[in-house]
Amino acid sequence: MNLHQAILELYPTVVTIRGTMAYDKDGNTVRLDMSACEELIAAREYQSNRAAEYPSLAEQLDTLYHGGFDEWKASIKAVKDKYPKP
Repeated sequence: MNLHQAILELYPTVVTIRGTMAYDKDGNTVRLDMSACEELIAAREYQSNRAAEYPSLAEQLDTLYHGGFDEWKASIKAVKDKYPKP
């Protein structure tokens, strides 16, 4: 999750973001709590870490074909264990 995604999740009225400035549909500035945005980013960091380490879909299918469900599940579980949900 990046800053813009955090802003959009925390502030549903925001329609435009320029750098660290956010605006509603009427062009009014939306006041942001940057510490709340940073906390959300940190809380979701496990998701981006997992996504970066999961094998590609082709590799996962190959594991299923050659090693079966248990081997595939073990490879996915290793990543989930390395980056647990907070």
